[in-house]
Order: sequence, then structure tokens, then C-alpha cells
Amino acid sequence: MKAVPWYRSIAALGALWLGLLGGAGPARADAADYPAITGPCDLVFPQDHGPHPAYRTEWWYYTGNLESDAGRRFGYQLTFFRSRLRPDADESPETASAWRTPHLFLAHAAVSDPATGRFWYADRLSRAALGMAGASREGDEVRVVLRDWSAHLQPQAHRLAAAADDFRLDLTLVPLKSPVLHGDRGYSRKGSAPEQASCYYSFTRLETTGRLEAGGETWQVSGTSWMDHEFSSAPLASGLVGWDWFSLQFSDGSELMLYLLRQADGSFSPSSGGTFVAPDGSSRPLFAPDVVVTPLVTWKSPASGAVYPARWRVQVKPLDLDLMVAPSMPAQELQTPESTRVTYWEGSVEATGRVGQKPLVGRGFVELTGYAQPFDAPL
Repeated sequence: MKAVPWYRSIAALGALWLGLLGGAGPARADAADYPAITGPCDLVFPQDHGPHPAYRTEWWYYTGNLESDAGRRFGYQLTFFRSRLRPDADESPETASAWRTPHLFLAHAAVSDPATGRFWYADRLSRAALGMAGASREGDEVRVVLRDWSAHLQPQAHRLAAAADDFRLDLTLVPLKSPVLHGDRGYSRKGSAPEQASCYYSFTRLETTGRLEAGGETWQVSGTSWMDHEFSSAPLASGLVGWDWFSLQFSDGSELMLYLLRQADGSFSPSSGGTFVAPDGSSRPLFAPDVVVTPLVTWKSPASGAVYPARWRVQVKPLDLDLMVAPSMPAQELQTPESTRVTYWEGSVEATGRVGQKPLVGRGFVELTGYAQPFDAPL
């Protein structure tokens, strides 16, 4: 969802890339041909920061809010997707061609500049062959790369690098909390069937420093990031057209993640939910009846014509949490013709409100899919 993150699927590109992946047979195999997730994931770190190549889809999803020394604010996203297109493909070193691989890697990157209203983004795609892309783990370190874009997960910090025509990111992220397992020990249900689920965890607060270039200018920046890592083989539940995903970091040291699976009539699926993370790092799951999210205004994209929610009231009843959430700028829509071919909104947001009788402010990110077109794809 990145996205919730489970549904940031890219398997729909399978047929398009079958010839390039060097093999015959159906590129988009049935989900039953892949391993299923039907119970607690028992994730172990740092091993599970690395890839899980048997599963159909996987992603490493970074978002954050940064500020320059002079107080200028930015939002950023850097995401890597892995899609296994053929469950039966041979991955041994003895395969006939160095070009042969069952894996496709895709990546999205973006920078928002609320001071000017400018939004830069780029996307790319590559086979996991000849060193062009891939994910690997050696000891305690994990590398995810797509040409010159990379995420290097080390025990003490994550290092991100991405360069496009109009912007560049070079960031160091230090986790301030241990990984948070969503759902039941990482088993995150997204539908009524047990296998409609993913293994999903997050780093909900990473202290971030580094350099950002955009529009011909360069800044030293600092701030806070969020990281999602998720993998699954499950099909998307029928009747869903998209989702709204929130990751919010608050001034009291707590965090909130919500995924709202949207049905054709605009209502949210009973499988929606989320996680609240306390300042001490302890967490509690949230379920659909716990949460009320009310869109208040909309924004129409001049590029795609899609109409997105652009301000929300977010209420979490068990926490007595009541928030107003609004984008830091409206135009944060990505169109991804070079990779997933999905148009979606993902951007920096601000939150103000209360928890109990105490005022609360925060920043975060929201992802909105299925507004430009219904999202009919596997998890």
C-alpha cells in the first residue's frame, strides 16, 4: 500500500514483460501457484528486512517530511517494488541466459515543495538481471537497487539515494523505534479469506538527515521518515476499487497508520484497519469499527481529471483521538507510465487536533489510489 501497502501491486505488468523475462508460459500465474500467508509471520530481524523472493509481490516504501536549515519544508517518497512473474522459474546460477529472471523491479520517487507548489517525480523499471536491479542480504545488511537508485539497510541506519532529471535525494535515516509488526505479529488481514493477507511491518519514526536537490537548488535537510516493508501473494478482494492510506507522526512521539479499503459505493471495507504506536514503541491494532474518516473537501487533478479527497476528519474512538488532516499542497499526483502505469496521489500532509483533552499536531503522508481509475489488480 507502501501500501494497504500490500495492494501496491505491479503484477499486472506481467504479460507486457513476459518476452523480456526469457520464458514461455503464462506471465501472470494464479495466486495459488505462490506461497500463501495465512497466519502470524514470525518475522525476525535483520533477516526479514531482506527479500522474500518466493512471494508474488514485495515493496520497501519510504516517505518523509524534511526541513532545510532555513526552515523550508519538503516531502519525499522513495519506493522499490519487486514482482515475481513466474513462480516456477529457475533462479539457479546455471540458467541458460544471464538475462533470465522471474523478477521485475520498479521504483517511484518524488519531492514536494509546498513553498512554491512544485512537485517533481520519476519512475523506472528493470529486470533483476545483470546487476541492473535486485534485492539482497549479506549478514546484517540489505541492499535494494534499481540502477543508480538504492536503499541500503544497515543495523544503525538506512541510506537512500535517488537521482532524476529535476531532483536528487541523498539521505540517512536512523530508526528511533524498533520495527512495528502490524496485525497479528505481522499477519495483516486485507480480506475475509485467511490468505487475503500480507506480512507487514514498519519503522514508524526514523530521524532523517542529508541533502536534497530540486529545481536547480540544493539544501541540507533534516526531519522524520516512515518505512513500510510488505510482501504477499494474495489476490485483491473482489468489490474493492482502491484504498486510502495514512501514516501520521505526532508531536507527543506517537504514530498512527490507517488503511481504508474502498468499495465501489465509496464506503470502506470491514477489512480496513490500522495500528497505533505509543511514544514508548508499544503498539495496538485498530479495526474498522474503531475508525471514522470523513472526507471534507476535494481537489481535481488538471492532469488526470481525477477528483481526490483533500481534507479529512480522522477519529479513532478507542484513543479519543480527533484530527483534521490536510495536504501540505494539493498537487501531489504521480503518473507512472515507465513502471506501474498507475495514477495515484501520494503526498505530505499536516494534522492538528486532540487526544483526549490534550492538543496534538503532526505530519505524515497519505496515499490515495483508485480515483483516476478503479484499481483491479492482485495484492
